[in-house]
Amino acid sequence: MLKISSARARAGLAALTLTLAASGAQAAEASYQGISVKLPTSGDITQATGMKPLEKTLRIKACIYDPIGAGGPINQYAKDIMLEAKRWNVDLTVKSYTDERVATDDFKAGQCDAVAVTTMRARQFNTFAGSFDAIGNLVNYDQMKTALRVLHTNPRLSAQLISGDYQVGGLIPLGAVFVMVRDRQINSIEKAAGKKIAVLEWDKMQAKMVQQIGAQPVPSDITSFGGKFNNGQVDIIAAPALAFRPLELYRGMGDKGAIFDLPLAMMTGSIVFHRSKFLKEVPDLDERMSKIREFVLGYMDVGFQMISRIDKTIEAKYWMKLAPADREKYFRMMREARLQMTREGYYDPRMMSMLKKVRCKHEPTNYECSLNDE
Repeated sequence: MLKISSARARAGLAALTLTLAASGAQAAEASYQGISVKLPTSGDITQATGMKPLEKTLRIKACIYDPIGAGGPINQYAKDIMLEAKRWNVDLTVKSYTDERVATDDFKAGQCDAVAVTTMRARQFNTFAGSFDAIGNLVNYDQMKTALRVLHTNPRLSAQLISGDYQVGGLIPLGAVFVMVRDRQINSIEKAAGKKIAVLEWDKMQAKMVQQIGAQPVPSDITSFGGKFNNGQVDIIAAPALAFRPLELYRGMGDKGAIFDLPLAMMTGSIVFHRSKFLKEVPDLDERMSKIREFVLGYMDVGFQMISRIDKTIEAKYWMKLAPADREKYFRMMREARLQMTREGYYDPRMMSMLKKVRCKHEPTNYECSLNDE
């Protein structure tokens, strides 16, 4: 996921630096296969927020996930941000990781002041924000925009983004996660029984859900699930469109595979930092974060345009339109799984309530809107 991961990290690292010191990425573009969007400049941010550089130097060590490592595109772009940050009196150093687990472990051990990883992995630091990527959480990008705007601007939710010394600076949209199968004959829940499905090895709930439909979970991680799908070790995976070409998932599909045309979930990345360090050196941290979130949300439509265009880079022949009855069955299954996972403490009920309100705002006639169990 080279260039896509780079785009994610560009947004993530910029959000981190901007949030803490009102700095901004220098004029640049996030790009993927010729699709590009312009990122804001320092001048844009200063004019919009009125914030000035810090009076004292703030030293930040950020750990980020980069599948390539120190020589990868994320790390190269980070060097540009490091130079720009100095103009705002921020001494930023970045360490890249090819393993999210190691990055989060180092963050917990205090070797990093902040970490940029997937929200699924970041759930261990903040269950509320970490529940945003719940199964069946949102069904389209309009709903996702609304949910992100509420999450980042509602003052009543700000406190929920803090868990002890951990604080979530923001969530970065990465796109819809789709079910991908090696054989398009697997076009219903019933036909998935007995099949092998890749699940995150550190997420026991995924394995449990797969077992409940009679399928066989195969422990994997972000770096290995694509290969297992391509060489036939698993029959089914779930992945965002941005992973399709970088991981060459079309090889696993061949002439018989397909992608379900409904989202399993909406995926995001998270920026998490040690609140005590920054609050000590930046007393007006919360005020700065509020202003920056408002500013960044102004660029949200641009980001979603890029995500939508990436979805459309996948050829029409791979998409499989499910029958209305099957779509309804999948949504009900995801809802039941979500309820169960909330009851078992995996998902935060406050986030589940917020996401339901967003879904019902967009689709008030949906059957779930008359129910009070979420």
